[in-house]
Amino acid sequence: MPGGRLTQQERQQIALGLGDGLAYAEIARRLDRPTSTITREVMRNGGPTAYRADLAHRATERRAHRRRQAVPRGAEAPAQAHGRDAEAVREYEETFTTLLMAQGLPKMMARVLTCLYTTDEGSLTASELVQRLQVSPASVSKAIAFLESQGLVARRRDEGRRERYVADDDVWYQSMMASARGTAQLAETARQGVGVLGPGTPAAVRLENISRFVDFVSESIARAADQARDVLHTKPETPSDSSD
Repeated sequence: MPGGRLTQQERQQIALGLGDGLAYAEIARRLDRPTSTITREVMRNGGPTAYRADLAHRATERRAHRRRQAVPRGAEAPAQAHGRDAEAVREYEETFTTLLMAQGLPKMMARVLTCLYTTDEGSLTASELVQRLQVSPASVSKAIAFLESQGLVARRRDEGRRERYVADDDVWYQSMMASARGTAQLAETARQGVGVLGPGTPAAVRLENISRFVDFVSESIARAADQARDVLHTKPETPSDSSD
């Protein structure tokens, strides 16, 4: 399997494949590349409907140039814990960030969340995020405020009273429950429209169907989140726990 960056010719093949309606996996197979490489390439360069090979190639060259400028001559990448491959970690972080962006998160918010998910410590301070992402404190502050409003991160204070940002399992649960509440509110608003537009009218029937569908989805999300937390957060019994 070929390695290294995509060539301009490969990007042209990606554009042709998208134009023909091919799936990312099929394009990847034809280029003998991982599907994640194609997905990341397309999503960070406009998405499947706006991808252009020439623009994507120039954008990649600009990003590479900025990275070279950011790293002083002779400087080495920071050592990775647990013997990890630094390049593989960087590629994975880009893939995860791209996925979050495809789910609707703005780029900076996605980068911050990826950083929190992939750190061994489980939390980071604002200054640590600034250093890792090489962005301004204002960018981190704005991203954290947005993620916190969505229930995706929480604030904690460590022993030194420093504020740390956390994206742990409970935060993810709270985010799912917030999503369920928002969905339930949509169902309730749709129900209100039935009375306003007149029961039995085509518009009211449509809103009633929306309400019933969304209600079911909301209840399913909340129920699944509760069940998942109960199962996944329950520690398995040790021999000493089960012994008399």
